[in-house]
Amino acid sequence: MALATRTDRRPSMTRTIWGSTVGKKTVMAVTGLIMLGYLVVHMLGNLKIFFGSDEFNGYAHWLRTLGEPFLHHEWALWIVRLVLLAAVVLHGVSAYQLSRRDIRARPSTYVHKRRRASYATRTMRWGGIILGLFIVWHLLDLTTLTVNENAQPGRPYENVVATFSTPYGNAVYLTAMLALGLHVRHGFWSAAQTLGAGSARRDSALKAAADGLALVLTVGFVSVPVAVMTGVVS
Repeated sequence: MALATRTDRRPSMTRTIWGSTVGKKTVMAVTGLIMLGYLVVHMLGNLKIFFGSDEFNGYAHWLRTLGEPFLHHEWALWIVRLVLLAAVVLHGVSAYQLSRRDIRARPSTYVHKRRRASYATRTMRWGGIILGLFIVWHLLDLTTLTVNENAQPGRPYENVVATFSTPYGNAVYLTAMLALGLHVRHGFWSAAQTLGAGSARRDSALKAAADGLALVLTVGFVSVPVAVMTGVVS
C-alpha cells in the first residue's frame, strides 16, 4: 500500500531542461537571438541621427507612443525593456553556470593549453562581461541621463551628440562595440549549432552570415560616434 500511494517526486520538465548542459545552451541560443534581433532594430533606429535632430527626436518620441491607443503611453517600450532584461539575465546566468560547469569538469590544469579556434572564441567570456558593464553605463548615460553631464531631458539627439563629444564617452562606446562584433560573430554561429541549424554543408554559409552580421552591426553602431567626432553630426 505504501508503494501504491507514494508521491511521484520526478523533477519537472522545466527543471530538467534548465539543469542540463544542453538546456542551458538552448536558453543561451534563444536569448541571444532575441537580443540580436533587438540590436538590428536598435542600430537602424540609431542611423536616423544622420537625418537631423527633428527626425531622430521624432523617432524617439514615436517609441514612447508605440501601440497607442490600445496600449498606454510607454507600455510597449516597457514590454520590450522587460523582455530584454529577462533575455540578458537568462543569457548571463546560463553563460556563468556553463563556465563553472566546464571548469569543474577539468580534472587538472592542462600542461599544454590548446589554442582556441578564433580570437572571438577566446574572448567570449570577457566580451560578455564588457557588454554587461556597458549596458549599465549606456542606460545611465542616455536613458536616466545620470552620467551625461550635458544631458537635456526630452532631447535624445542632443544627448547623443553630448556623449560622443567627450573622449571617455567615445572610448567606452567604441570598446563595447568592438566586443559586440566579436560576440555576435561567434555567438550567432554557436546558436545555429545549438538549435540544430548547423551542418557540414551549411557551415560555410553560417560562418559567412555570422561575419556579415557582426560587421554590419559594428560598422552601424560605430558610425554614430565617428560622425559626431568628425563633425558630420553636430
